[in-house]
Amino acid sequence: MRLVVQRVTEAAVRVDGELISSIGKGMMVLVGISRDDKEEDAKFLARKLVNLRMFDNDDGKPWDKNVKDKGYEILLVSQFTLYAVLKGNKPDFHNAMGSGTSEAFFNNFVDMVKSGYETERVKEGLFGADMKVSLTNDGPVTLNLDSRKFTYTT
Repeated sequence: MRLVVQRVTEAAVRVDGELISSIGKGMMVLVGISRDDKEEDAKFLARKLVNLRMFDNDDGKPWDKNVKDKGYEILLVSQFTLYAVLKGNKPDFHNAMGSGTSEAFFNNFVDMVKSGYETERVKEGLFGADMKVSLTNDGPVTLNLDSRKFTYTT
């Protein structure tokens, strides 16, 4: 499972011109699910995400506070293209989890993030839709997290 976490001052998702979700300060997170991902991957990254110290404290000390400490928001957007591999010049997505199972997996991940934080502060895009995502990256700060590059610890 892969997350691309961006620290933002604002972010929004639109589908067919209609606003689906928006947040103020916080994290806009692209969520990629591989065909081999298990519940342990989702649990691990949900915990990492809500505890990730990517914000300054009130005295300006960088990398000291997490989204919960600051009361900021999280916007989760499914992104199967994070598992693309190139075949020549064409992307191939065979490493991504199929759409038949990935929607339930994504929704379960969203629930895990909500249970680790405050439900009303966690928003999401529209799974499977052609989304238009806008954001203002703060820093810019963008971090890549991959559940298979960590050891599962508590």
